[in-house]
Amino acid sequence: MSHAIRIHETGGPEVLRWEKVEVGHPGPGHVRLRHEAVGLNFADTYFRSGLYPMPLPAGMGVEGSGVVEAVGHGVENVSVGDRVTYTGFLNTLGAYSTERIVPAAPLIRLPDDISCETAAAMTMRGLTSAYLMRRIYDFKAGDTILLHAAAGGVGLIVSQWARLLGLRVIGTVSSEAKAEVARAHGCDDVINYSHEDVARRVRELTDGVGVNVVFDSVGKDTFDASLDSVKRRGLMVCLGTASGPFPLFNPQILATKGSPYLTRPALADYIAEPAERSALASELFGHVAAGRIRIEINQRYPLQDAVQAHRDLEARKTTGSSILTV
Repeated sequence: MSHAIRIHETGGPEVLRWEKVEVGHPGPGHVRLRHEAVGLNFADTYFRSGLYPMPLPAGMGVEGSGVVEAVGHGVENVSVGDRVTYTGFLNTLGAYSTERIVPAAPLIRLPDDISCETAAAMTMRGLTSAYLMRRIYDFKAGDTILLHAAAGGVGLIVSQWARLLGLRVIGTVSSEAKAEVARAHGCDDVINYSHEDVARRVRELTDGVGVNVVFDSVGKDTFDASLDSVKRRGLMVCLGTASGPFPLFNPQILATKGSPYLTRPALADYIAEPAERSALASELFGHVAAGRIRIEINQRYPLQDAVQAHRDLEARKTTGSSILTV
């Protein structure tokens, strides 16, 4: 019998339930996938809490890796026995499961040298990092970025990728332990926002100029400091809302902050086209397979312990990538 983590109401981690589920056979355009590992992402807590609305009851999770066990009519991009990974589509909700039916279209076949655990730990984070590094800004060697949550899953990949591109990385963290992790993965300078003024420190580190790009995945608590850290006509990228939603603001404020650009991108819009998804995945997998980017799975939880995993995630007890094992 297959099992899945499901919710019947929104709320705290306690609403996550371990339930038996019937999987059945894949219909046209779908496959039956046996998971080997499932990604744990902060965005999962948004669905669970209701910040991202969805019909209930519902499954949880949008990222997983495993083996194709059956294919429906018309599926040509994958075959039975293929090792695959997926992420980033609303129609893939339900990854917290031992086995499931999933659309074939978003599946990405894994090269032999990428394990399912590594894939589950990096598909969403890695593809996010890929579009940040390769699509959202025309980076040049010597550019400087401010990277919030530098010791998180995306932060560690972006730091390493930025180093490959010759960028200077100023990272922010919440503790000295996380500062050490950030430095070890490529941050040139680290700011502890628990007791340092981020914007003031950024200006000191950049001789008053500011940074080319800010990657802000924290949200409410860092929004003002992020805007005050961008150089004239730089770019602020709002990635996530770990501390709460970004505040509403009058765009006129941008005219007083050096005319920066502001964007709130979504991964789905950068991997919607198969060719672009393939290109980003290939570059990511190539860096990981060659050891240029290390994917460190710092937390592993049995799938049935998703409640504890969510508690640790929201308490900011995790670093790097976390997965649920099946």
